[in-house]
Amino acid sequence: MTSLSETDRVAIGQLSVDRAWRDFIEQEALPGTGVASADFWRGLEHLIAELAPRNRDLLATRDVLQERLDQWHQQHPGQPDPRVYTQMLKEIGYRVPVPPSFTLATHRVDPEVGEVAAPQLVVPITNARYALNAANARWGSLYDALHGTDALPEDGGAERSATYNPVRGQRVIAYVREFLDQTFALREGSHRDATAYALRDGALVIRLADGAQTGLADPDQFAGIAGDADQPEAVLLRHHGLHVHLTIDRDHPIGRDDPAGIADVHLEAALTTILDLEDSVACVDAEDKVHAYRHWLGLMRGDLTATVRKGGETYERRLAAPRHYRD
Repeated sequence: MTSLSETDRVAIGQLSVDRAWRDFIEQEALPGTGVASADFWRGLEHLIAELAPRNRDLLATRDVLQERLDQWHQQHPGQPDPRVYTQMLKEIGYRVPVPPSFTLATHRVDPEVGEVAAPQLVVPITNARYALNAANARWGSLYDALHGTDALPEDGGAERSATYNPVRGQRVIAYVREFLDQTFALREGSHRDATAYALRDGALVIRLADGAQTGLADPDQFAGIAGDADQPEAVLLRHHGLHVHLTIDRDHPIGRDDPAGIADVHLEAALTTILDLEDSVACVDAEDKVHAYRHWLGLMRGDLTATVRKGGETYERRLAAPRHYRD
């Protein structure tokens, strides 16, 4: 609510708004939301009028605490006695009494945030490539991870390589089949002997090499399929709230040599991402903020892209396509 003095600012109600930020809000952010421009600026003006005084009070309190801390250290140079120092922090209000025990509960929060335990990534929102990588890290190929890292031994011709090593590939497949047996046990038999997966009467049916048919020991671990029920393109399994995606493609270089046609196995990995506008980056002026907000908007709309140059090649990175399943 300052007076206008710069040519790059415009008056909207009692606000003085950077012209570039105004243009971004009205031309990019608001279209499609159903929020009228006048309503947005009126609401923002109300929030600033309500919260700015509280923010100034908090900043003033911080200044007072910092001044008292500075004075104490000037009067007590050297390493302070922890007990004396703690008492001083209590006296100036920096440390407050420990509250009674309490319980926090989530409400209207996505399961990925409130219920499912999984890794979380932190990336600067100003870097579109990092933001896209983090969002796409929800799914990771277990085949690629095993083939390209030292998780498996490299003896007997199973060395890691930039291209596919069939010997190592067989070790990867054997390891993953053991993982499936441990995590998604069958009623009878083993995933090692599976020759086909299908959906029958709402349940997952696995055909084995001897012609027998079986299912999951725990049917609730079946989450869904993609594609045709008799010849699915993917099978989705669930363990402790996390999903495992079996890609079935008998035309794939790996899938065509696999008895069940499994071409890859993807694990649900980093479910959530903190897109940082504060710690790893400094978004201060309107140009910085518009740059950051535009990336966030692109993630929400699904059209954010980044040009990547790697190994002499240039390609475009974008959000992975949505995955659709039916149970």
